[in-house]
Amino acid sequence: MAPTIKDVAKLAGVNPSTVSRVLANNPKISEETRQRVLQAMKELGYHPNLVARNLVTRSTETIGLVMPRAAEEVFLNPFFPEVIRGISSVARREGYDLLLATGETEQEEKEAVLRMVRGRRVDGVILLVSRVDNQLGAELQARKFPAALVGKPLHDWDMCWVDNDNIEAAYQATAYLLGLGHRRIGCIIGSLEFVVSLDRLDGYKKALQEFGVGFDRSLVAHGEYTQEGGERAMLELLDRHPDLTAVVVADDLMAFGAIQAVRERGMKVPRDVSVVGFNNVPMARFTAPPLTSVEIFTYELGVRVTELLIEKIRNPARKAGHDFIRTELVIRKSCAPAKEAKN
Repeated sequence: MAPTIKDVAKLAGVNPSTVSRVLANNPKISEETRQRVLQAMKELGYHPNLVARNLVTRSTETIGLVMPRAAEEVFLNPFFPEVIRGISSVARREGYDLLLATGETEQEEKEAVLRMVRGRRVDGVILLVSRVDNQLGAELQARKFPAALVGKPLHDWDMCWVDNDNIEAAYQATAYLLGLGHRRIGCIIGSLEFVVSLDRLDGYKKALQEFGVGFDRSLVAHGEYTQEGGERAMLELLDRHPDLTAVVVADDLMAFGAIQAVRERGMKVPRDVSVVGFNNVPMARFTAPPLTSVEIFTYELGVRVTELLIEKIRNPARKAGHDFIRTELVIRKSCAPAKEAKN
Protein backbone atom coordinates (compact mmCIF):
# COMPACT_ATOMS: atom_id res chain seq x y z
CA MET A 1 0.00 0.00 0.00
CA ALA A 2 1.27 3.48 -0.89
CA PRO A 3 2.30 5.65 2.06
CA THR A 4 -0.08 8.41 3.17
CA ILE A 5 0.26 11.84 4.75
CA LYS A 6 -0.43 10.19 8.12
CA ASP A 7 2.52 7.84 7.61
CA VAL A 8 4.78 10.80 6.79
CA ALA A 9 3.53 12.71 9.82
CA LYS A 10 4.16 9.76 12.15
CA LEU A 11 7.72 9.23 10.91
CA ALA A 12 8.50 12.96 11.08
CA GLY A 13 6.89 13.37 14.50
CA VAL A 14 4.43 16.07 13.39
CA ASN A 15 0.73 16.44 12.76
CA PRO A 16 -0.72 15.58 9.30
CA SER A 17 -1.71 19.25 8.96
CA THR A 18 1.96 20.20 9.23
CA VAL A 19 2.82 17.86 6.35
CA SER A 20 0.09 19.54 4.28
CA ARG A 21 1.55 22.96 5.07
CA VAL A 22 5.01 21.80 3.98
CA LEU A 23 3.55 20.57 0.70
CA ALA A 24 1.88 23.96 0.23
CA ASN A 25 5.17 25.82 0.95
CA ASN A 26 3.61 27.60 3.91
CA PRO A 27 6.14 30.24 5.08
CA LYS A 28 5.11 29.73 8.73
CA ILE A 29 6.75 26.29 8.80
CA SER A 30 10.30 26.37 10.14
CA GLU A 31 13.13 25.18 7.93
CA GLU A 32 14.03 22.47 10.47
CA THR A 33 10.49 21.06 10.40
CA ARG A 34 10.29 21.31 6.64
CA GLN A 35 13.51 19.34 6.19
CA ARG A 36 12.34 16.68 8.66
CA VAL A 37 9.09 16.22 6.74
CA LEU A 38 10.87 16.12 3.38
CA GLN A 39 13.29 13.49 4.71
CA ALA A 40 10.37 11.38 5.93
CA MET A 41 8.71 11.64 2.51
CA LYS A 42 11.93 10.53 0.87
CA GLU A 43 12.40 7.54 3.19
CA LEU A 44 8.82 6.37 2.67
CA GLY A 45 8.78 7.06 -1.05
CA TYR A 46 5.76 9.34 -0.60
CA HIS A 47 4.58 11.31 -3.63
CA PRO A 48 1.81 13.88 -3.09
CA ASN A 49 -1.38 13.78 -5.12
CA LEU A 50 -0.74 16.85 -7.26
CA VAL A 51 -4.26 17.02 -8.61
CA ALA A 52 -5.78 17.10 -5.14
CA ARG A 53 -3.21 19.57 -3.89
CA ASN A 54 -3.76 21.89 -6.84
CA LEU A 55 -7.50 21.91 -6.18
CA VAL A 56 -6.74 23.24 -2.72
CA THR A 57 -3.95 25.69 -3.56
CA ARG A 58 -5.43 26.73 -6.95
CA SER A 59 -1.94 26.33 -8.36
CA THR A 60 -0.84 24.07 -11.20
CA GLU A 61 2.90 24.69 -10.77
CA THR A 62 3.02 24.82 -14.56
CA ILE A 63 4.02 27.63 -16.93
CA GLY A 64 2.64 27.87 -20.44
CA LEU A 65 5.19 28.50 -23.17
CA VAL A 66 3.85 30.03 -26.38
CA MET A 67 5.81 29.08 -29.49
CA PRO A 68 5.60 31.67 -32.30
CA ARG A 69 4.69 29.09 -34.96
CA ALA A 70 4.64 25.32 -35.47
CA ALA A 71 7.20 23.82 -33.08
CA GLU A 72 9.07 21.86 -35.73
CA GLU A 73 9.84 25.12 -37.59
CA VAL A 74 10.81 27.00 -34.45
CA PHE A 75 13.52 24.54 -33.48
CA LEU A 76 15.34 25.11 -36.77
CA ASN A 77 16.48 28.46 -35.34
CA PRO A 78 19.04 28.08 -32.51
CA PHE A 79 17.58 31.10 -30.70
CA PHE A 80 14.52 29.22 -29.49
CA PRO A 81 16.16 26.08 -28.02
CA GLU A 82 18.61 28.32 -26.17
CA VAL A 83 15.99 30.66 -24.71
CA ILE A 84 13.89 27.63 -23.73
CA ARG A 85 16.96 26.14 -22.04
CA GLY A 86 17.14 29.26 -19.88
CA ILE A 87 13.41 29.13 -19.15
CA SER A 88 13.47 25.45 -18.21
CA SER A 89 16.47 25.85 -15.90
CA VAL A 90 14.60 28.36 -13.72
CA ALA A 91 11.30 26.47 -13.96
CA ARG A 92 13.02 23.28 -12.79
CA ARG A 93 14.77 25.11 -9.97
CA GLU A 94 11.52 26.65 -8.76
CA GLY A 95 9.44 23.48 -9.10
CA TYR A 96 7.47 24.38 -12.23
CA ASP A 97 6.73 22.28 -15.29
CA LEU A 98 6.38 23.67 -18.82
CA LEU A 99 3.42 23.22 -21.16
CA LEU A 100 3.94 24.16 -24.81
CA ALA A 101 1.30 25.88 -26.92
CA THR A 102 1.79 25.96 -30.68
CA GLY A 103 -0.16 26.88 -33.78
CA GLU A 104 0.34 27.26 -37.50
CA THR A 105 -1.15 30.76 -37.35
CA GLU A 106 -1.37 33.52 -34.76
CA GLN A 107 -5.07 32.74 -34.31
CA GLU A 108 -4.27 29.09 -33.57
CA GLU A 109 -1.64 30.20 -31.05
CA LYS A 110 -4.21 32.41 -29.35
CA GLU A 111 -6.80 29.64 -29.17
CA ALA A 112 -4.26 27.19 -27.72
CA VAL A 113 -3.22 29.63 -25.00
CA LEU A 114 -6.79 30.57 -24.11
CA ARG A 115 -7.59 26.87 -23.63
CA MET A 116 -4.73 26.79 -21.12
CA VAL A 117 -5.99 29.90 -19.35
CA ARG A 118 -9.69 29.05 -19.27
CA GLY A 119 -8.96 25.55 -18.02
CA ARG A 120 -6.50 26.86 -15.41
CA ARG A 121 -3.90 24.44 -16.75
CA VAL A 122 -1.09 26.94 -16.08
CA ASP A 123 -0.24 29.60 -13.51
CA GLY A 124 1.33 31.96 -16.05
CA VAL A 125 2.33 32.26 -19.69
CA ILE A 126 5.56 33.20 -21.47
CA LEU A 127 5.36 34.58 -25.01
CA LEU A 128 8.54 34.08 -27.03
CA VAL A 129 8.05 36.90 -29.53
CA SER A 130 6.69 40.45 -29.36
CA ARG A 131 4.35 41.41 -32.20
CA VAL A 132 3.28 44.92 -33.07
CA ASP A 133 -0.35 43.77 -33.10
CA ASN A 134 -0.16 41.58 -30.00
CA GLN A 135 -3.72 40.27 -29.77
CA LEU A 136 -2.77 37.49 -27.41
CA GLY A 137 -1.02 39.89 -25.07
CA ALA A 138 -4.08 42.14 -25.06
CA GLU A 139 -6.30 39.16 -24.23
CA LEU A 140 -4.09 38.10 -21.32
CA GLN A 141 -4.06 41.67 -20.02
CA ALA A 142 -7.83 41.87 -20.17
CA ARG A 143 -8.05 38.68 -18.11
CA LYS A 144 -5.37 39.95 -15.68
CA PHE A 145 -3.55 36.66 -16.17
CA PRO A 146 0.16 36.51 -15.26
CA ALA A 147 2.18 36.78 -18.47
CA ALA A 148 5.73 37.50 -19.55
CA LEU A 149 7.26 38.41 -22.88
CA VAL A 150 10.66 37.80 -24.45
CA GLY A 151 10.87 41.13 -26.19
CA LYS A 152 9.54 44.61 -25.54
CA PRO A 153 5.80 45.31 -25.77
CA LEU A 154 4.64 48.39 -27.63
CA HIS A 155 1.88 48.95 -25.10
CA ASP A 156 2.11 50.03 -21.46
CA TRP A 157 0.86 46.73 -20.06
CA ASP A 158 1.31 45.26 -16.60
CA MET A 159 3.24 42.39 -18.18
CA CYS A 160 6.70 41.11 -17.33
CA TRP A 161 9.19 41.45 -20.17
CA VAL A 162 12.88 41.02 -20.87
CA ASP A 163 14.69 42.26 -23.95
CA ASN A 164 17.98 43.51 -25.32
CA ASP A 165 18.39 47.14 -26.29
CA ASN A 166 18.00 46.21 -29.95
CA ILE A 167 18.20 49.80 -31.17
CA GLU A 168 21.60 50.26 -29.54
CA ALA A 169 22.79 46.80 -30.63
CA ALA A 170 21.95 47.44 -34.29
CA TYR A 171 23.48 50.90 -34.00
CA GLN A 172 26.76 49.38 -32.78
CA ALA A 173 26.78 46.77 -35.56
CA THR A 174 26.16 49.38 -38.25
CA ALA A 175 28.60 51.86 -36.73
CA TYR A 176 31.29 49.16 -36.82
CA LEU A 177 30.84 48.81 -40.59
CA LEU A 178 30.74 52.57 -41.04
CA GLY A 179 33.98 52.79 -39.08
CA LEU A 180 35.54 50.41 -41.59
CA GLY A 181 34.72 52.90 -44.32
CA HIS A 182 31.55 51.27 -45.71
CA ARG A 183 28.84 53.60 -46.98
CA ARG A 184 26.66 51.31 -49.13
CA ILE A 185 25.39 49.18 -46.28
CA GLY A 186 22.33 46.99 -46.65
CA CYS A 187 20.03 45.82 -43.87
CA ILE A 188 18.22 42.48 -43.83
CA ILE A 189 15.50 42.12 -41.20
CA GLY A 190 12.42 40.05 -40.52
CA SER A 191 8.82 41.11 -40.90
CA LEU A 192 7.86 44.51 -39.50
CA GLU A 193 5.09 42.77 -37.55
CA PHE A 194 7.78 41.99 -34.98
CA VAL A 195 8.96 44.69 -32.56
CA VAL A 196 12.55 43.41 -32.75
CA SER A 197 12.58 44.13 -36.50
CA LEU A 198 11.45 47.71 -35.95
CA ASP A 199 14.05 48.29 -33.24
CA ARG A 200 16.96 46.89 -35.24
CA LEU A 201 15.92 48.92 -38.27
CA ASP A 202 15.85 52.04 -36.08
CA GLY A 203 19.36 51.29 -34.80
CA TYR A 204 20.60 50.92 -38.38
CA LYS A 205 19.04 54.27 -39.31
CA LYS A 206 20.48 55.96 -36.22
CA ALA A 207 24.04 54.94 -37.11
CA LEU A 208 23.68 56.10 -40.71
CA GLN A 209 22.39 59.46 -39.54
CA GLU A 210 25.23 59.99 -37.06
CA PHE A 211 27.81 59.21 -39.77
CA GLY A 212 26.11 61.57 -42.23
CA VAL A 213 24.92 58.79 -44.56
CA GLY A 214 21.41 59.17 -45.97
CA PHE A 215 18.90 56.38 -45.37
CA ASP A 216 17.87 54.59 -48.57
CA ARG A 217 14.78 52.40 -48.16
CA SER A 218 15.83 50.27 -51.13
CA LEU A 219 18.85 49.09 -49.13
CA VAL A 220 16.49 47.31 -46.70
CA ALA A 221 15.20 43.80 -47.46
CA HIS A 222 12.91 41.52 -45.47
CA GLY A 223 12.93 37.75 -45.09
CA GLU A 224 11.92 34.85 -42.89
CA TYR A 225 14.21 34.13 -39.97
CA THR A 226 15.75 31.20 -41.86
CA GLN A 227 18.84 30.63 -43.99
CA GLU A 228 16.67 30.54 -47.11
CA GLY A 229 15.00 33.81 -46.10
CA GLY A 230 18.37 35.51 -45.71
CA GLU A 231 19.61 34.16 -49.03
CA ARG A 232 16.58 35.45 -50.93
CA ALA A 233 16.78 38.86 -49.25
CA MET A 234 20.49 39.21 -50.04
CA LEU A 235 19.95 38.31 -53.68
CA GLU A 236 17.29 41.04 -53.86
CA LEU A 237 19.73 43.58 -52.41
CA LEU A 238 22.50 42.61 -54.81
CA ASP A 239 20.09 42.89 -57.73
CA ARG A 240 19.09 46.38 -56.65
CA HIS A 241 22.52 47.52 -55.53
CA PRO A 242 25.49 45.80 -57.21
CA ASP A 243 27.71 48.38 -55.46
CA LEU A 244 26.73 47.10 -52.00
CA THR A 245 29.82 46.59 -49.82
CA ALA A 246 28.35 45.51 -46.48
CA VAL A 247 25.16 44.26 -44.84
CA VAL A 248 23.73 44.09 -41.32
CA VAL A 249 21.57 40.97 -40.91
CA ALA A 250 19.09 40.67 -38.04
CA ASP A 251 19.69 36.95 -37.42
CA ASP A 252 22.66 34.61 -37.83
CA LEU A 253 20.71 31.99 -39.81
CA MET A 254 19.73 34.73 -42.23
CA ALA A 255 23.37 35.86 -42.30
CA PHE A 256 24.47 32.37 -43.32
CA GLY A 257 22.02 32.62 -46.21
CA ALA A 258 23.32 36.07 -47.12
CA ILE A 259 26.88 34.73 -47.31
CA GLN A 260 25.67 31.95 -49.60
CA ALA A 261 23.99 34.54 -51.84
CA VAL A 262 27.24 36.52 -52.11
CA ARG A 263 29.02 33.36 -53.22
CA GLU A 264 26.32 32.61 -55.79
CA ARG A 265 27.13 35.95 -57.39
CA GLY A 266 30.80 35.04 -57.69
CA MET A 267 31.90 37.30 -54.86
CA LYS A 268 33.58 36.66 -51.53
CA VAL A 269 33.02 37.61 -47.88
CA PRO A 270 34.60 39.85 -46.68
CA ARG A 271 36.67 40.81 -49.76
CA ASP A 272 33.62 42.08 -51.66
CA VAL A 273 30.87 42.23 -49.04
CA SER A 274 31.22 42.43 -45.26
CA VAL A 275 28.51 40.72 -43.15
CA VAL A 276 27.40 41.22 -39.54
CA GLY A 277 24.79 38.94 -37.95
CA PHE A 278 22.78 38.82 -34.72
CA ASN A 279 22.42 36.26 -31.90
CA ASN A 280 25.97 34.80 -32.04
CA VAL A 281 24.76 31.22 -32.43
CA PRO A 282 27.39 28.48 -31.84
CA MET A 283 27.83 27.85 -35.58
CA ALA A 284 28.85 31.49 -36.16
CA ARG A 285 32.45 30.77 -35.17
CA PHE A 286 32.71 27.81 -37.55
CA THR A 287 31.43 29.38 -40.78
CA ALA A 288 33.81 30.29 -43.58
CA PRO A 289 34.71 32.96 -42.78
CA PRO A 290 33.75 33.03 -39.07
CA LEU A 291 30.80 35.40 -38.68
CA THR A 292 30.97 38.72 -36.83
CA SER A 293 27.79 38.75 -34.77
CA VAL A 294 25.98 40.55 -31.96
CA GLU A 295 25.87 38.38 -28.83
CA ILE A 296 22.44 38.83 -27.20
CA PHE A 297 22.90 36.29 -24.35
CA THR A 298 19.84 34.25 -25.27
CA TYR A 299 20.08 31.89 -22.30
CA GLU A 300 20.03 34.86 -19.92
CA LEU A 301 16.89 36.19 -21.64
CA GLY A 302 15.15 32.90 -20.82
CA VAL A 303 16.40 32.83 -17.25
CA ARG A 304 15.39 36.38 -16.43
CA VAL A 305 11.95 36.33 -18.05
CA THR A 306 11.07 33.20 -16.06
CA GLU A 307 12.30 34.68 -12.80
CA LEU A 308 10.15 37.76 -13.32
CA LEU A 309 7.06 35.72 -14.19
CA ILE A 310 7.38 33.46 -11.15
CA GLU A 311 7.78 36.54 -8.94
CA LYS A 312 4.52 37.87 -10.40
CA ILE A 313 2.73 34.53 -9.96
CA ARG A 314 3.74 34.34 -6.32
CA ASN A 315 3.03 38.02 -5.64
CA PRO A 316 0.02 38.97 -7.83
CA ALA A 317 -0.22 42.46 -6.33
CA ARG A 318 3.35 43.24 -7.32
CA LYS A 319 3.88 45.37 -10.41
CA ALA A 320 5.21 43.29 -13.30
CA GLY A 321 8.97 43.67 -13.67
CA HIS A 322 11.09 44.16 -16.76
CA ASP A 323 14.78 44.05 -17.55
CA PHE A 324 17.33 44.57 -20.32
CA ILE A 325 20.03 42.01 -21.04
CA ARG A 326 23.34 43.35 -22.30
CA THR A 327 24.67 42.80 -25.83
CA GLU A 328 28.19 42.55 -27.22
CA LEU A 329 29.57 42.79 -30.75
CA VAL A 330 31.77 39.72 -31.31
CA ILE A 331 34.23 40.57 -34.08
CA ARG A 332 35.44 37.74 -36.29
CA LYS A 333 36.54 37.58 -39.91
CA SER A 334 33.40 38.31 -41.96
CA CYS A 335 34.14 42.04 -42.14
CA ALA A 336 36.96 44.01 -43.74
CA PRO A 337 37.70 47.66 -44.55
CA ALA A 338 35.76 48.95 -47.55
CA LYS A 339 37.45 49.12 -50.89
CA GLU A 340 37.52 52.40 -52.73
CA ALA A 341 34.14 53.30 -54.20
CA LYS A 342 33.48 51.69 -57.58
CA ASN A 343 33.41 53.91 -60.58
